[in-house]
Amino acid sequence: MTIRANMLVDKHFTVSAVDPRVYGSFIEHLGRAVYGGIYDPGHPTADASGFRQDALEAIRALQVPIIRYPGGNFVSGYNWEDGVGPKSERPRSLELAWWTTETNQIGTNEFADWAKLAGTEVMMAVNLGTRGIDAARNLVEYCNHPSGSRWSDLRIAHGYREPHRFKTWCLGNEMDGPWQIGAKTAVEYGRLANETAKAMRWVDPTIELVACGSSSRGMPTFADWEATVLDLTYDQVDYLSLHAYYNNNEGDTANFLARSLDLDQFIQSVAAICDYVQAKKRSKKKIMLSLDEWNVWNSIGSSRADERWQIAPPEFEDVYTHEDALAVGCFLITILKNADRVKMACIAQLINTIAPIMTETGGPLWLQSTYYPLLHASNYGRGTVLLANVDSPKYDAKDYTDVPYLESVCVFDEATEQLTIFAVNRHLEETMTLDVDVRSFGSLRLIEHLVLANDDLKAVNTKETPNRVVPASGGQTAVDQGRISTRLSRASWNVIRLQVTK
Repeated sequence: MTIRANMLVDKHFTVSAVDPRVYGSFIEHLGRAVYGGIYDPGHPTADASGFRQDALEAIRALQVPIIRYPGGNFVSGYNWEDGVGPKSERPRSLELAWWTTETNQIGTNEFADWAKLAGTEVMMAVNLGTRGIDAARNLVEYCNHPSGSRWSDLRIAHGYREPHRFKTWCLGNEMDGPWQIGAKTAVEYGRLANETAKAMRWVDPTIELVACGSSSRGMPTFADWEATVLDLTYDQVDYLSLHAYYNNNEGDTANFLARSLDLDQFIQSVAAICDYVQAKKRSKKKIMLSLDEWNVWNSIGSSRADERWQIAPPEFEDVYTHEDALAVGCFLITILKNADRVKMACIAQLINTIAPIMTETGGPLWLQSTYYPLLHASNYGRGTVLLANVDSPKYDAKDYTDVPYLESVCVFDEATEQLTIFAVNRHLEETMTLDVDVRSFGSLRLIEHLVLANDDLKAVNTKETPNRVVPASGGQTAVDQGRISTRLSRASWNVIRLQVTK
């Protein structure tokens, strides 16, 4: 049996240009993300600064445009001054977010160096847990002011004459969470964030700022938190953050693959709250969204509370399956469908800790199944999202009704005149025949049809078997007079790339 779906795409009907920063990521001082991940001085590929070149190569291939740093929960207890200056003089600190010992061998300047090597920008976070206005404005001065002041001259004394010019700054992290060091009510956080933002902008008027939204849609204060925080910070901030993690710990794959519907509703809800506050303030300014933590996180309840004060112990090193890759593909499609409001998104995290890239400290690197949808979306999902009219059969899952078997989005890159269709067939048993009407583009030719499929939904890549879940070219797609006919394997991620020829 084969199921059928149809799609109509017209180049004149668009959603929004894609902000490349939706393909961002996140590196926190958590587990082996930094130490043993990007920084491994004893590794055979390490450069003079201790940065793993094999990790850099895998990250460059993703074309990650922005990376959030240094946290995360970590930032709410972080004294940034501990991570600058001569390494031999840096203190070791008890890190209370993850109960480890932080050596501070990697800090602001080292991460800026690494980011340049990786070809990415830095989304810097400031500590609004244990600290506040003074530390934040000083950090902006240290990073962005050219010279002639206490903190900018200190940066120069540390060997960095040119300022880092970090543009994007997060005003704390998950400040509504009781697990957060220095957690606050919405009013407490909103007032502090607003005053901190003012001081930071007075140091550098060119920066853009992200206010903390709810740490998840499931928080009891969700919606009230967003409305209150924005009411107090609206004139000073540019973005509101969203964090969303999903898992299949219940073992219900059909329900798991439908969770992108939850993400879509979350995004739409927060956008509506932003617009409510805009209307309330009679403002011409529209707040955009930063989905600066999202991923599949199966080990979310893990903790090292009984093994405290280790240095960079393995933590949350999820092993991702083929079905996890399908879920990540659905989330990426959802992000693109909301390109008019979601302008930044950071898959959390990038390496070793709930990550698409894994390493063995001192040893090999391998790519998880989730690496590939991110690779394809980042490389081929640049341009403008098109408004697609989709007719797909649907199913009901435990938590969702009317779930389309086809999850899809189309992106047109005007610069290269290439049209890319990203598609997931959610059906776990049946192949899907998809017909797409793209006659508005004129003549098209197929560049390639990439497919990520596997007979085993639980198949994974490991150090020993790194190529068990990898994409292949040669998917079944035909193009004829502005019509595309393609077959999507059951439980598959598909990338159909087309070139406009006239």
